Amino acid sequence: MSNERYSHPPRGVPSATDGPRAFKSSPPLTGVDELKRYHELQHVLEERWRLLRDIDAGPRDVVVIPSLSLDGFAASSIPGFHLYEERMLFTLMLLRHPRARLVYVTSQPVHPSALDYQIALLTGIPTAHARERLTLLACHDASPRPLTEKILERPRLIERIRRAIDPSHAHMTCFAVTHRERSLAVQLGIPLYGVDPELAHLGSKSGSRKVFRKAGVAMAPGVEDIRSEGEIAEAVADLWEADDSMRRVCVKHNEGFSGEGNALLDLEPIREVAPGEASHTSRVDAVLGHLGALRPVAEHESARGFLQGMERMGGVVEAWVEGVVKRSPSAQLRVNPRLELEALSTHDQILAEDGQTYLGCTFPADADYRLAIQEDALKVGRVLRDEGALGRFSVDFLTVERSPGKWDQLAIEINLRMSGTTHPLMTLQMLSHGHYDAKSGEYFTARGEPRCYIATDALAHPNYRGLLVEDLLDVAAVHGLHYRPWMDKGVVFHLSGALSQYGKVGVIAVGATPQEARDWFDATRTALDSETGATGVVPVHHGRTTWPAG
Repeated sequence: MSNERYSHPPRGVPSATDGPRAFKSSPPLTGVDELKRYHELQHVLEERWRLLRDIDAGPRDVVVIPSLSLDGFAASSIPGFHLYEERMLFTLMLLRHPRARLVYVTSQPVHPSALDYQIALLTGIPTAHARERLTLLACHDASPRPLTEKILERPRLIERIRRAIDPSHAHMTCFAVTHRERSLAVQLGIPLYGVDPELAHLGSKSGSRKVFRKAGVAMAPGVEDIRSEGEIAEAVADLWEADDSMRRVCVKHNEGFSGEGNALLDLEPIREVAPGEASHTSRVDAVLGHLGALRPVAEHESARGFLQGMERMGGVVEAWVEGVVKRSPSAQLRVNPRLELEALSTHDQILAEDGQTYLGCTFPADADYRLAIQEDALKVGRVLRDEGALGRFSVDFLTVERSPGKWDQLAIEINLRMSGTTHPLMTLQMLSHGHYDAKSGEYFTARGEPRCYIATDALAHPNYRGLLVEDLLDVAAVHGLHYRPWMDKGVVFHLSGALSQYGKVGVIAVGATPQEARDWFDATRTALDSETGATGVVPVHHGRTTWPAG
């Protein structure tokens, strides 16, 4: 079954599949001309954004480019890389606005059953009415490269996007914004809602530390703007001398994703050159000779390859923060086109045993520290807003329990893009029509009832391979798992296209309390286990297999 059956622009708008017509490719703009045109287009973004939020406003078009345009990691290391483009299918719920149209572009066509499932989550609008206003386009290219790169290689596809929208009231939204997305927006002649790629340095590991310092937010001891092996050794020696109890350091590339681009260096094997035992020069030399023992988080990476990446990208050296009880919360922010800074959520991130690889999240973050990290994140957000940042971004933290209920918090990095915690929150907001209360750090439905969730992109087991999307939906129906809009509880699935080949699926389990959300999540895991004969379910992220018990 073809996705084209959902590609029906309103009457009077040429279809992306109309008969033959002359095609004219526009000459590429120069860098200066493109930048000038981009800033001209951005002047109308506020008006376009306002129309999208007003249910009674006139026509508005949204072009969704869910490209994982991220530097600093190997896309080929993520099983089913292009299927992660399905995470932004929550944007289909914008079709509840009766005059909104959506163009959603992917590397490969979205499975028809997965699409039916997403559209069925819409409430208050006939399904057929929503489908009439949805245009799906695909590159038919499953290579592990960013989607936007593939689109830019296909000028005829860009022309199809143009023909499916009215540029006078359209804008583009993306998972991440790089020069590729900016170039595509200019070619389409529409503004782009996201952080200008000229500000990307603020979200690098070195840039994050500089922003934290300017914001007056505590961070791990470290040194930024490191490139050479000699600079790494000097930084490690300096940090060790500042804290002679330090046992490990973390070396990070400026660009990284979900722990990719990080490496640990254990100092115990060279304890004989610890402060007080040897000279500074001897310490630097020993660290330099020990760099071959770096342990990159990325499984495909060697110590030598990691160090070469450091020379290419630059990065930071930070003291590894020790603690018996440590957590990795995150705070999400937005600067809207009116330049208003908003707190959107806090989450506790669920990490693999390496303490760095993202597996999933729970919402809200622990009450002991969620408002404190939100306050620090807002300080960071003000600095970013003053620098010109626009759109969604997040600040990751590390919290360490020093005594019962008392936590120290350190800012770790800034993500100038959507993240793994964006789509669960957006899905809940669009399903329940509720809001995040920044005063309490909780989420409330339209009925004023609190909601929590646990979410992952990869509930996985080898036995799940071979399950079709239809099988997943059947299992969920038989076991009573599907999201119940009249209760605002239950399970929402995403990334279902990865199930048959890779044996993994995304899950957002929603409940009135953290325990109820966990119960929905565990029930989903149990149902899939029982239907496939699986035991010891292990979500997989970047090839790793770890999941904490309930």
